[in-house]
Amino acid sequence: MNRCSPVLSRAVARVTDAALGPHQTAVIRIGFSLTWLLFLLREFPHRQELYGPDGPWSWDLADQLVAVNEAFTPLLWSDSQVWFEAVYALAVLGSFLLLLGWRTRTTSVLFMVGVLALQNRSVFMGDGGDNVLHLMSIYLVFTRCGQVWSLDARRARRAAGARARGERPRDRVGPLLWGVLGLLLLLATLAGRMDGDRFIPALLWAVWLTQALWWLTGRRARTGQPRILLDVVANVVHNGALLVIMAEACLIYATAGWYKVQGSRWQDGTAVYYPLHLEYFSPWPALADLLSASGTMVMLVTYGTVAVQVAFPFTLFNRRVKNVLLALMITEHAVIAVVLGLPFFSLAMIAADAVFLPTAFLRRLGNLAARARGRLRPRGTPVPRPRPPAGRPVGKDPVEAAPAPGGAPGPHT
Repeated sequence: MNRCSPVLSRAVARVTDAALGPHQTAVIRIGFSLTWLLFLLREFPHRQELYGPDGPWSWDLADQLVAVNEAFTPLLWSDSQVWFEAVYALAVLGSFLLLLGWRTRTTSVLFMVGVLALQNRSVFMGDGGDNVLHLMSIYLVFTRCGQVWSLDARRARRAAGARARGERPRDRVGPLLWGVLGLLLLLATLAGRMDGDRFIPALLWAVWLTQALWWLTGRRARTGQPRILLDVVANVVHNGALLVIMAEACLIYATAGWYKVQGSRWQDGTAVYYPLHLEYFSPWPALADLLSASGTMVMLVTYGTVAVQVAFPFTLFNRRVKNVLLALMITEHAVIAVVLGLPFFSLAMIAADAVFLPTAFLRRLGNLAARARGRLRPRGTPVPRPRPPAGRPVGKDPVEAAPAPGGAPGPHT
């Protein structure tokens, strides 16, 4: 028992002291928000047929289905064209802001609302990638996905620098955003729009009240203990959500692989051949014919797909094997995006796979992106600083610093 105590203490400390996988959750945030944003922009000319009030799946049919399954979709709160355009614009805006990492705790909620509003409005539109996006949009709300590669991280660094100089940065945007969204949430609740699904409204209220508690603790608490406690709770929630995301990805591949094993077309090695000759899945017929010309290659790809999907969950305990299979799966999804014309399905699956990418690889990738951005940024002639007045030591002159756009510390994002 005494030997287990240090191990248990280290495990508890690891889960509570910090939000694990900051780079992985940042990639997940960027990947899924980019996938949804690109989808909405591509389908913008066809948005009426997909989700509009006069689409093939009419507003009345959608309303009857939601009355049965009690799915959450603000798009059915009104059959007005203006309301539809407003919700669609909100989905685009939420995806873009989450991609940039601006107020990630709030924009992750807006992103989730946009995804659920459109997908639950027309459940027969889309493919398997929409199911992954549907689930991950909910999981992202529980994560601290703005710790790196985000505007929130930059704002936190500026706020920390201001406090180090003895300044007291104030966050005016956060409380204003909190008040406006709280008012809208209250009006929707009083109007009876939250009477169907209970989980999503409860989650929205929980996030809103948690934000209020976080702000009050930071402003009114006389000691740092309450804030430390809230930080520990946030870390535990984040780490639990990250574990759920990893388990969800493993479950997707495991079930897909074992169902493929039971299929006759996957057993005789021809399951890859037939989709390559379907007009709907052949945006490049010449490329599809080239890939399907070799029966041996088709059989190897068929059996290889099954083997990789079935084996992947069992390789998580071996880092090298896991990385090899992860590279194979990402390559497979990239090929599916090009050959079968399913780019958004592939992007969603690659974003889900990113949770298993090594931290060292992601850091190197971030450094390369930072260097590329530095090279593209125009270089101007540096302006010399004014000389200090006589009698004042060099380096002690006050520097007017621009006020930080926010004041929330890093854990708030």
